[in-house]
Amino acid sequence: MVHIARWKVIAILLVCVLGFVYSAPNVVGAGAQGWMAQNLPGWMPSKTVNLGLDLQGGSHLLMQVDIGSVITDRSDTLESDVRTALRSEKIGYRRLGVLSEGGVRITLREAADVSRAHSIVEDLEDGLEVSIDGDVVEARYTPETIEDIKSKVIDQTIEIVRRRVDETGTNEPVIQRQGDDRIVVQLPGVDNPEEIKALLVRTAKMTFHLVDEDAGYSARSTASSMVLPMAEQPGQTIAVERRAQLGGDMLVHAAVAQDQNGQPAVSFRFNSAGAKKFCTLSRENVNKLFAIVLDKEVISAPVIREPICGGTGQISGSFTIKDASDLALLLRAGALPADLSFVEERTVGPSLGADSVEAGKIASLIGLAAVLVFMAAVYSLFGLFAAGALVVNVALIFAILSGLQATLTLPGIAGIVLTIGMAVDANVLIFERIREEIKNGRSAIAAVDAGYSRAMSTIVDSNLTTLIAAIILFSFGTGPIKGFAVTLGIGIVTSFFSAIMVTRLMVVVWLKARRPATLPV
Repeated sequence: MVHIARWKVIAILLVCVLGFVYSAPNVVGAGAQGWMAQNLPGWMPSKTVNLGLDLQGGSHLLMQVDIGSVITDRSDTLESDVRTALRSEKIGYRRLGVLSEGGVRITLREAADVSRAHSIVEDLEDGLEVSIDGDVVEARYTPETIEDIKSKVIDQTIEIVRRRVDETGTNEPVIQRQGDDRIVVQLPGVDNPEEIKALLVRTAKMTFHLVDEDAGYSARSTASSMVLPMAEQPGQTIAVERRAQLGGDMLVHAAVAQDQNGQPAVSFRFNSAGAKKFCTLSRENVNKLFAIVLDKEVISAPVIREPICGGTGQISGSFTIKDASDLALLLRAGALPADLSFVEERTVGPSLGADSVEAGKIASLIGLAAVLVFMAAVYSLFGLFAAGALVVNVALIFAILSGLQATLTLPGIAGIVLTIGMAVDANVLIFERIREEIKNGRSAIAAVDAGYSRAMSTIVDSNLTTLIAAIILFSFGTGPIKGFAVTLGIGIVTSFFSAIMVTRLMVVVWLKARRPATLPV
């Protein structure tokens, strides 16, 4: 244990140097970091730890997903499919309706058709529990199906919300699930989230419909058409076919452009399947009105002058630059599968965040100073070696956090402070073991060798159990608890390296240089 191979020495020193280099941008400050980014070579690190909402201020939004509307929409689709299937099989029914909890109820005219209807409905969709009560057939979604729908809707909503927030340029947003149907969005550095809120709550479901020329601007909906308001002409409506010819899910890109009059517009591009379908549709409907519907409002209804087979198109209207930019953003991010509503909103001021940062700095410095004084007082020179390794440990923690671009929160600072106190545990075990070996009459070198080798199993056990606890906290915790678990876990790994490798290297170098008869421990 006293001899250290040359390659190990080089590796230890390299890790220590890299730790200080990668953690340096956090110390020099934002202004110096900007200077570094402009004047130092590109290979030099410039990443810093991102401060969380509670440290730099920002907005906290809690949103609720309307899962019920998704179940209702799916039940409506099932009802339409059941109606079509029963008609094709010439099975009569007196009543067909949607169940509030999800599913459909069919009241048949003839009891003899019950078994046939049961088989037809059962084959329509997976996840249905079909039952018979007299001449009534009920198809309900199973609890497992409902939970699967909820999970998929929440996951899809989180992904789309993340895309929309990322498009705004917000740095390091925190977007995560809370409970069964809620989503937490934290926006560090955003004091006025109104614009982002407006982007988040819009469903942005875009569909393309042919205008019902027979109904035209009629104010009445029919079985095949629906009347929708026109965005360009407030107060005026237009009838479009109920069946959408194309969906916004076929769009792969959208961007701000200019129309033939130099006014703001939105250009879009379909995927290969959408381009082919759009080409066929435009070829078969030349000189007909084609409605572009966004969230049940007609934003444009141009005339198809000629077949459009390039897979691209343009939405023009009374857009401002901001309106066109927001619409392009929404189309790129995709449509929400369900409506969102805000349950809670709060703003953390930057002054409160600055106070938290200052308090964290003071706590960390006090903890570091107390540990350094204790180690030096109790273990003399060896305590100073441990203190030097502790400084290396703190540098390594911030270097890893910077490299991962992790977000540091107030609980994360607590994890670092706790790590500072725990980091010297391994050294304490080793030094106490060395003391015992000296009392047993061993020489200085033999005592050091025995101290490191015999304390190793205890050190590994203690660090491993703490690391397991950190992993469990990270796996099952949310928000601040995860931040605490991340810094604690990283601190355990770096403290193990600094206590075993860095301190031992210092002790071995000192032993070879001084060759003491006794140890100052």
